Amino acid sequence: MAERFVIALDQGTTSSRAVLVDHTGTIRALAQFPFKQIYPQPGWVEHDPQEILSTQISALINLMVAQKIEPSQIDSIGVTNQRETTVVWDRQTGVPIGNAIVWQCRRTADAVAALCADPLITKTISAKTGLIPDAYFSASKISWLLDNTPGARDAAKAGRLAFGTIDTWLLWSLTRGQVHATDITNASRTMLFNIHECVWDQWLLDLFDIPISMMPEVRPSSGDFGITAHSGLPAGIPIRGVAGDQQAALFGQCCFRPGQAKNTYGTGCFLLMHTGTKAIRSSHRLITTIAASPPGTKQTEYALEGSVFVAGALIQWLRDELGIIQSAEQTELMAREVDDTAGVYIVPAFTGLGAPYWDPDARGLIYGLTRGTRKEHLVRAALESMAYQVHDLVTAMEEDARFKLEMLNVDGGASNNDFLMQFQSDLLQVPLARPNNIESTALGAAFLAGLSSGFWQDVASLVDMRAQSRVFLPSVNGEKRLESLQGWADAIRRTRSHP
Repeated sequence: MAERFVIALDQGTTSSRAVLVDHTGTIRALAQFPFKQIYPQPGWVEHDPQEILSTQISALINLMVAQKIEPSQIDSIGVTNQRETTVVWDRQTGVPIGNAIVWQCRRTADAVAALCADPLITKTISAKTGLIPDAYFSASKISWLLDNTPGARDAAKAGRLAFGTIDTWLLWSLTRGQVHATDITNASRTMLFNIHECVWDQWLLDLFDIPISMMPEVRPSSGDFGITAHSGLPAGIPIRGVAGDQQAALFGQCCFRPGQAKNTYGTGCFLLMHTGTKAIRSSHRLITTIAASPPGTKQTEYALEGSVFVAGALIQWLRDELGIIQSAEQTELMAREVDDTAGVYIVPAFTGLGAPYWDPDARGLIYGLTRGTRKEHLVRAALESMAYQVHDLVTAMEEDARFKLEMLNVDGGASNNDFLMQFQSDLLQVPLARPNNIESTALGAAFLAGLSSGFWQDVASLVDMRAQSRVFLPSVNGEKRLESLQGWADAIRRTRSHP
């Protein structure tokens, strides 16, 4: 009998990927196609929804052809996606009314600020959605498309237009319009979804002047999302799982219990902690969001989420702007060539400071320079700055959740840097677990689909097969650690006092 697989469609901000996962949870192959980033004006970011669809289909077909996979070998498909990015299309033609407005786009920032000039509105939005009102989320993007596309408002009121985040757009397209749905994690990122009642909130829809007829059906993350019917694909393959990328990564890291957390080290860092069935309100302006759950889960599960704005982007800056490294891979060896940073701290507040400081006026700082400072000290300080920022985020999250972190699961490109991982473990005084495969987002989507289809029996079987390649244990404590944290706190203070 031919071997069977789950395929994850991993639709990201810069590329579309298809990932082949076998019954042992091993990623056997992947195919990837980039697509164009569109910048119509400063601060505006768009994608072509049709190009996203075509690259995603190309990745899937390319994977199947390259690996000689027959349609009968595909148990199911799981979808994970860049969150908040907004598409509006005509229900009759299936054609988008314009480009997708990407999560990074700031075109609606002034409109959101004006709307939230009333503190009661800000408070109500946060209470209902768990979010901090911002142009980042989908609600104001939908309003902008309706207001700035000729005829769109009338068409929306007549019920002819459909809204979706990227998962919804893919589901609609792959099923040839048979499924207009999203999962509960993506719904929780729109700023239109009541995360406590788990419904589209009429007060929020009215606030942003969005007809409820545009909204997709909200389904559990692990379950039935239709079957493929697109002309470019084999027909009848079940789509059984959907989750936004960071919730998919949390699930892929097998963080199923309250207090379990994962951190993705990418351009920035995304830290998510599972908080169980309690939607915890943060006192540090962290985001309360819905977590992906296995099939049969009776109550909604939640997570706290916090972001570090600049992590891997700092290493790119060292390479591209300063020219003191040629590749990110060099940084580990260079950091080990010196015993410490010689008192140098880098606070990479290129676009302000995020949680727990929330100082948009802060700007980057390199503190502690002397005549003896070498490029190795700067490289080591850059790596350490990632760990310091994550430490501050974990501390805030522990205070909000009242859970003491017992282990941090890590993934993302920079998690391959052993120096950084060890330093992070020393700062947090908890073990860091890095899996054999750091593609946690794709695995999360595959796990959600495979649990729904019966490809995997239960979450316990996922935990058993989710092997760790290495666990980093704390090796430094006491005075040296406290001194380094005090130095970082001093650098933060100086950054904020000199905007």
